[in-house]
Amino acid sequence: MRPAAIICLGNRYLAHDDVGPRVFDHLSSMACPAELEVIDGGLCGLDLLRLIEGRRRVVFADTLAGLAQTGEIVRLSSEQIAHYAGPYGHAAGLPYLIKLLPQVCSVPLPAVDLLGTPCQPQDSTIGALAQQCLEVACDGLY
Repeated sequence: MRPAAIICLGNRYLAHDDVGPRVFDHLSSMACPAELEVIDGGLCGLDLLRLIEGRRRVVFADTLAGLAQTGEIVRLSSEQIAHYAGPYGHAAGLPYLIKLLPQVCSVPLPAVDLLGTPCQPQDSTIGALAQQCLEVACDGLY
């Protein structure tokens, strides 16, 4: 089984979508456990499947517009993420990917969580989000 992973999503060049890349930068400057991969998932879309399959746990870090107040961090389970899935299309995003996961990946499926905050958070919120991603990803490693 592959190591647990934190996959940071978003576009670092757009302020309204740069939470994931900022979390990636923060985690990259920290000492993370060897049993954990921190990945810049950028805008990979369905290509994220290759990064998910075969892992025990995957935590996504992303911008969550409309699901939280400024400075608030939200955690969603895979079931909650899949609930937001619409039809397939260019903008289908992570909810569609998670909904599709049981049909295209071998079992056992990883535990999946999404942690995020609204766009343009303060650095202190990014630090807190990175720490929570680390804690969720490492849950059960020790």
